[in-house]
Amino acid sequence: MVRTHPSTPAQRVQLVADMIAHRGDYGVITQLSRASGVSRPTLYAWRTRAERALDQLFAPPSLAPPITPQLSRQVLTVWSAHSSDRDIQQCVQALTAQGISLTTITTILVEAEQRALHWVATTAPPTVRALALDEIYATNRHGAYLNVVDVHSGAVWASVGPVAVDTDSWTLVLWELQARHLLWDRVTMDGGAAARAASRAVTPELVIQGDQWHVLHTCSQFQARLLRWLHQLQQQTAVVARQATRIAAGQQPRGRNPKTDLVAHARDVAVAQRLVDDVGFLMQELRRLLDVVVLDSRGVLSSAQRQEELDSLLGLWVEAVAVAPTPQQATVQAILTTVMEALPEVLTFVEQVDRVQAELQPVLAPAHQALLGWAWLHRKGLGWSARDLVAALPPSWRDAARVLLAAWADAVRVSTAVERWHSILRVHLTVHRTMSPGRLALLAVWHNHRVFTRGIHKGQSPLHLSGMRDAPTDWLVALGYPPADAPSIPEARPALGAAIACAA
Repeated sequence: MVRTHPSTPAQRVQLVADMIAHRGDYGVITQLSRASGVSRPTLYAWRTRAERALDQLFAPPSLAPPITPQLSRQVLTVWSAHSSDRDIQQCVQALTAQGISLTTITTILVEAEQRALHWVATTAPPTVRALALDEIYATNRHGAYLNVVDVHSGAVWASVGPVAVDTDSWTLVLWELQARHLLWDRVTMDGGAAARAASRAVTPELVIQGDQWHVLHTCSQFQARLLRWLHQLQQQTAVVARQATRIAAGQQPRGRNPKTDLVAHARDVAVAQRLVDDVGFLMQELRRLLDVVVLDSRGVLSSAQRQEELDSLLGLWVEAVAVAPTPQQATVQAILTTVMEALPEVLTFVEQVDRVQAELQPVLAPAHQALLGWAWLHRKGLGWSARDLVAALPPSWRDAARVLLAAWADAVRVSTAVERWHSILRVHLTVHRTMSPGRLALLAVWHNHRVFTRGIHKGQSPLHLSGMRDAPTDWLVALGYPPADAPSIPEARPALGAAIACAA
């Protein structure tokens, strides 16, 4: 049992004062110990604590280094690489050989967040855009981050959260975009019911474009089940052959329900292979018919001709369901059901493309459109851009070809732009677990000003692709910080006496 000394605080203060006053006098500690009944080690410990407290009380306060533009740039640059506050502290100290407190880092980030929020609230592209809507959940399912991203440029126009994923939340996001004078004529998304309801309420005149990638991905998952079934049958071939050999040798087969008929098993494998091939062909044709440009011997297909091809494809799919083995009929039917339910929404882009193709036929014949369509479909393999395609055409075709190529490039079929933004946001959510509105705005400003270093958009940022050609390529300059090569003007360091007076 621990015994505490019965002295009062006033007595301990007097003892400590005597020890400090007579420090260095021989025998003082021993006399105080005998008079007070306190052990000498305890007295020494009290004196050490008192001296440390006095040193801390009268020592001049350490002054925090001034927050210069260069220091702000260093902190924000490291933060953009999804670093935590302590990671920023370690990186800045390692790179500059100077310490930085967490308070200073927080001050820099808070100021940058306010600037980013102002930038987001006052910035909008000058042209009409196509938007992709989607939400991403963080560490729990009680709230999500609602994101609105430009389909063609990848610029983030809104990122809000964590909020409830319901129609009211999405409606407020779209209303805020309208208040910022952002104009859009198309919306694409996956199966989010809340986002769909909000879009129909805010912009009822716009048709929602379904996301083809999610539909094809779902179909591919069902197709993978058929492939696994085929591989299992193929792997069983060797086992069935061994069982048949045992039967031929007069031995009993092994296993609870052994398969011993090698001919019947080969027939099952052939049926499975034929079904997998049929479904693979139908999926390939579906991808071809969902493309922007569809070519056959008739040339570039119109919307009516495309629909005829799709009807024929669905008819073949019904036949594939009928001839499929009973255990696999549900899987093939699931693919057919997914396609039939999604077709009306994933083909809303066809009407606009078909109208442009029909209007250009007097100046760009169907045969010429077919040639241009072939080049468009093979442009990646050929390494050609739209400018290269136009330059290779006869001069009389070029004006109409530019219009047609622009219409094909402008068609919206997928919402991968918002998925790319999610891949960036997900890393920050993993590090920080949650993102405040200011941090979301700061990350969006960084992303929108980020210059592509490769690809067809090399040297441009998402804002440039959105029509904002005068946007800076440095996101910190956009937030009001001086350029990286600007001379640093350090803030005046306060006088020592003033600092002590403020601390007191």
